[in-house]
Amino acid sequence: MTKDWYAWHDDYDEPASALSRRLAELRTRLREALDNARPGPLRAVSLCAGQGRDLIPVLAAHPRRDDVTARLVELDPRNAEVARAAAADAGLTRVEVVVGDAASTDAYADLAPADLVLVCGVFGNISESDIRRTVRHCAALCATGGTVFWTRHRRSPDLVPTICDWFAEEGFVPVSVNSPADGVGVGVHRFAGEPRPLPAGVTMFEFVGHDHLP
Repeated sequence: MTKDWYAWHDDYDEPASALSRRLAELRTRLREALDNARPGPLRAVSLCAGQGRDLIPVLAAHPRRDDVTARLVELDPRNAEVARAAAADAGLTRVEVVVGDAASTDAYADLAPADLVLVCGVFGNISESDIRRTVRHCAALCATGGTVFWTRHRRSPDLVPTICDWFAEEGFVPVSVNSPADGVGVGVHRFAGEPRPLPAGVTMFEFVGHDHLP
């Protein structure tokens, strides 16, 4: 891929941008999930975490911050370094940022099933069949009562309703599905089933980038 995923984050700094509004929605939903989370230690994983702008600021300001052990997995080392610095500046000693392939199940083996699973910025950059496969794996990544957060553009063909159906098939119930900006979808689903074992050595998806999708 030739896209600069470090520079891509610049739109987050534009308050009127779709990315900025998507981020605000995600942070709101993350706060709500933490407010309602079960007592005791919590675990969180973030796939293709970028600079961690969704989870890290929310944890930094939340009363449950020290209850959460989190792993953010990001392939671009520049983005990972931004996330790592943000976590350190916030004193989030239980937040780990890993440079690696977020599609590999091995990256989450010791934290799954988790209470918070972030799959943000992924579904718009992988094939439809890989979205379905990743939703299926969310039933292994997510603990019973845990929450999955995901995003997907709403350009034609709008797959958001179909993705919601796929989550339902895997035992998830919708918490919210919103469009905080034109062409942007943010989904939140709670897992009501029993988590499956997370298979070792499996690649859940191939991140190809939206520019290379049919």
